[in-house]
Amino acid sequence: MSHSSHGIPSPLHFKDFGKQLYEVAQVHQGDWQNVGSVQHWDYTIEGKKTSAKDKIEAIDDENKTITYSLFGEEISNDYKTFKGTIKVSDKGSGGGIVKWTFEYEKNKKNMSAASPQSYLDFAIKVTRDIDAHVSKCLSHN
Repeated sequence: MSHSSHGIPSPLHFKDFGKQLYEVAQVHQGDWQNVGSVQHWDYTIEGKKTSAKDKIEAIDDENKTITYSLFGEEISNDYKTFKGTIKVSDKGSGGGIVKWTFEYEKNKKNMSAASPQSYLDFAIKVTRDIDAHVSKCLSHN
């Protein structure tokens, strides 16, 4: 698996995994791996088909982190703000540890919105798909 110039998998790679988790992943503005770029995703959360855009807000090469903000009509109905950060830490055995962090504020107009835990579960599933793919590639080398 190739990496972005930042040393961690870029969203370009995320779009190739977890096809059972989302239906559409496409660039809306910019590209897949630079600050300011916007991607569009159609996915299923809590059994409901939905869509959102994410914007790459920050990339920290030294700390191997990328921060995104999620927005769009459907997610904006549920949340005033929703940001996600992915951090990859090296393990001594040559692998890595992925940590997802979400910061959000639910929209008071819709307190029954999809749970932030559902988004975390989604991120974990995509991360596991990436891990399985990388492990398979490494076992064939």
